[in-house]
Amino acid sequence: MDIAARDVAIVGVGATPYYRRGGSAPRTITELAGKAILAACEDAGLSVKDIDGFAYYSSAGAGYGQKLDTAVFMETLGIPEVSFTATLTSGGGGSAGAIGLARAAIVAGDATHVVTVMALQQDKHRLGSVFAQAPPDPLGSFLQPSGLSGPGHLMSVLTRRHMHLYGTRREAFAEVAISTRLNALNRPKARMRTPLTSDDYFSARMIAEPLCLYDFCLETEGAVAVITTSLDRARDLRQKPVPVVAAAHGGHRDWGRAFGWMGMPDEYFASSGHKPIADRLYTQAGIGPADIDVALLYDHFTPLVVMQLEDYGFCAKGEGGAFVESGAIRYEGGSTPVNTHGGQLSEAYIIGMTHILEAVEQMRGTAINQVRDAELALVTGGPAHLPVSGLILGRDA
Repeated sequence: MDIAARDVAIVGVGATPYYRRGGSAPRTITELAGKAILAACEDAGLSVKDIDGFAYYSSAGAGYGQKLDTAVFMETLGIPEVSFTATLTSGGGGSAGAIGLARAAIVAGDATHVVTVMALQQDKHRLGSVFAQAPPDPLGSFLQPSGLSGPGHLMSVLTRRHMHLYGTRREAFAEVAISTRLNALNRPKARMRTPLTSDDYFSARMIAEPLCLYDFCLETEGAVAVITTSLDRARDLRQKPVPVVAAAHGGHRDWGRAFGWMGMPDEYFASSGHKPIADRLYTQAGIGPADIDVALLYDHFTPLVVMQLEDYGFCAKGEGGAFVESGAIRYEGGSTPVNTHGGQLSEAYIIGMTHILEAVEQMRGTAINQVRDAELALVTGGPAHLPVSGLILGRDA
C-alpha cells in the first residue's frame, strides 16, 4: 500500500509493572518514569545518554497533582544535554499527539532521540473526584454544585444524550467492557484477568447513571515510555522500526472543554470530539477507516469507545451501538479489533500510553493478541478537554 511519507519511527517502548491504586508506594513518580525510560532505551538498544529530547502531554503532569520534569530526569538518569523539551496542554487527550510533537522536533532537526513518558500515582488526587477536589473558580462553579465531581459523572451526561438521540443501549457498553476484558485474560501484566459476563455487568453497582462500575476505567499506577527517532536511524537499532504514518492533535471549539462544558450542539455533544482529528489523520495518510487493521481507542469510559468508532468512520453517526453489539470490535471474529491489550478498562490506566505500546507491538508482530497481517494501527488520545489526538502507526517495509 502506497501511503504517506514515513520520516520517523518508534524504536523503543518500556513500562513498569502496573499497580492497583496505592500499590506503587514507596516508589516515586520520578522512579517509575525513570525505570520506564531505561526499559525503552534497553528495548531500542540505546544508551540513556542518547536521549536529547522530551515530548510530553497533559502539560507534563504526572497523574493528578504531580509533574514530570526534564531537569530532574537529566540529573537522575545522567542525560548530559537536551536540545528539545515541550508538552501538549490538557490531559490524556494529548497522549497520541505527543508522538506527533516528538516527530516535529526530529523533522526540524531539534533532536535525534525523543522520549515520551507518562507516570501515574493517585496518592494526591483520585481521578474519580478530581473536579470536586479542585478549588472553586468561575468555570468549576457551574459543575461542583451539581454534584458532577469527576469525569465519569460528566461523561454520563454525554452518554445519556447519545442514548436519547440514537437509541443506543447499555448492551453496547456492556459489549465494550466484556470484549475488552476478554483481551486482557492472557496478558500477564493486566490488572483484571477474570472473565466478565453480561450478568456481572448488569448487576454491578451504578456509579453515574447510566454508567456502572464496569463502564469506568481502572484506577492504576505505573509508567510507560516511548522513544521516537528518524526512520534512517531507526533501521540501525535493535528493534524493527514502527513508522509514524500520521499524527494530529487539536479539535473544534464546539467540543472545547468537552465534558466540562454543557453548551455543545448535538453534533458534538453526543460525540467523542474526534471527527476533525480523524479527517486530518486519514488525509495525511491517504487512507480511510477500512484500511485500519487494529484500533487502540482511548477507553476511560465505555460509551466513548462507541462514539469514537463513529467519529473515525468505522460506522455511521448514531450506529455505534449496533456496530458494537454485532461483535465487530472483537479480537476474534470482529471486523475492527479494538483494544487488543485489554485497554484502560481491563489492563491498566496510564493515561493513554498503554495504547501506544500495544500499537507498537502489533506493528512489530509481537503482540500477545496479534492481529494477523496487521499493517496499520490507529491510536487515540482522549476524548477529553482539548486537545484530543490521533496517531496512525505502520509496519516498516
